[in-house]
Amino acid sequence: MKQFIILLAILFFIMTQSQTQRFIYELQYKYDSTSSDYQKVNMILDVSSRDVKFYGRELLIADSLNKKFGNMDNRYIDMTGQIVKRKLNSAENENFINIKFGYYTFKTTDEINWVISNETKKVQDYTLQKATAKFGGRSWTAWFNKEIPLNEGPFKFQGLPGLIFEIRDNNNNFIYNLVKSQKIDVNPSTDDFIESNFGNKAIAVSEKQIRKLMIEFYNDPFAFERINFSKDNKNLQINIGGREVHSLEELNAESKNMQEIIKKYYNPVELDKAVHYPN
Repeated sequence: MKQFIILLAILFFIMTQSQTQRFIYELQYKYDSTSSDYQKVNMILDVSSRDVKFYGRELLIADSLNKKFGNMDNRYIDMTGQIVKRKLNSAENENFINIKFGYYTFKTTDEINWVISNETKKVQDYTLQKATAKFGGRSWTAWFNKEIPLNEGPFKFQGLPGLIFEIRDNNNNFIYNLVKSQKIDVNPSTDDFIESNFGNKAIAVSEKQIRKLMIEFYNDPFAFERINFSKDNKNLQINIGGREVHSLEELNAESKNMQEIIKKYYNPVELDKAVHYPN
């Protein structure tokens, strides 16, 4: 774990309506649960006196570049499926997700029943205490710090009597480690990359509708491209992943390949809510 900003805990006692405490977590996760390979990304947990937001750092970088140059040319699609927003100390989450060309939001209630252990360990100058829970069809082990009076953590993990520094599932598919903290003097706007995805405003749907949209995308990953083909347009060609597609037969082959990729690299955090794609 990297060096934290000195006197981190004191910042919480001086937090005002115009301040945000930002925590950066390194997330290691597996796209493919059968693989030993990890993807590694930095995720941001922004905590203000009103709400909590968790999202990928690359989203913030793209938004910062757009604001600097006054455009919307820089875009980023989150692949973790872990963009969430909630009120402080609440288990009611607003989730955000990209599905093909659409951007959607849906609400969930995510209560976590923690079992707090007496076991502790020392990490640098911090004493961390162990807690375990079952959430999302997985078993989790967390290490939190009671000296930082904030009942929050990465993704939907909250409700412990202190900030979560480390958390992982027992199969090590998802590993979060706190690596940095900083105080932001204002509450940063996320309107362009959380509440909307760089001009694509989030459409409110139900969790059931999200699963339906994911199945529809799987059933025909290139539905939009498909409508461009017709018997009367024999010279049409479409580029998919750097490959030229000239016919419906070739498009069907690409669709089958994409379906295999979708299933192979589908490893959601909340395993109990996993979409069951057809064979």
